Amino acid sequence: MRHRRISEFMTRDVVSVRGETPFKEIARLLTQHRVSALPVVDSAGHVMGVVSEGDLLRKAADRSAPPGDLPPVPSMERWERAKAEGARAEELMSAPAVCARPEWTVTEAARMMEVQGVKRLVVADGEDRVVGVVSRADLLAVFLRDDEDIRTEIVDDVLAGTLRFAPSALTVDVRDGRVELRGTLPDRRQVSAVERLCTTVDGVVSVSTTRLRYDSDMATHPG
Repeated sequence: MRHRRISEFMTRDVVSVRGETPFKEIARLLTQHRVSALPVVDSAGHVMGVVSEGDLLRKAADRSAPPGDLPPVPSMERWERAKAEGARAEELMSAPAVCARPEWTVTEAARMMEVQGVKRLVVADGEDRVVGVVSRADLLAVFLRDDEDIRTEIVDDVLAGTLRFAPSALTVDVRDGRVELRGTLPDRRQVSAVERLCTTVDGVVSVSTTRLRYDSDMATHPG
């Protein structure tokens, strides 16, 4: 099976800023390019951090408002206040940047986003130079994969290639990414293996094995 790499989905035309880029220029670039964050790089293109809309908005949140105009703003942590007082990218950015590698699979990137609580990852090469940016929306593109492509991969790579089943052993139907398997297996222990492998195919939303049958009941006839 071939898992799609994030290099196939990432945005390659990346707008980045240098550490000395001033606040207003960062705000202008975010607005102009309709992005919510920008990588911050050094003179050699190495990733230093990421500056986001949230980093800039801390400055607005830190400013005092006339009494009665707004509800009280919760007090900031020391590091948040330091950012709020910053005027350049290197003072405002979140560092180190959460980075991915171009060869990562969609699953690996999605797990990193979940663990780190971020909506995007800077994609860097082996020398930590920016080569792209991948967002949650980019990763969702894998689920737009054509149903027939998914069915072909399951039949050719999973059933015939990995499990060595005969081409006629099972019938595979795919609709909107939902896979239904029909047919008869030698024993029921194989049902979970088939289901697990089909689930790992890119673009699969769900796998139904309710119409699978098996010749022997291994609980009754242990092997």
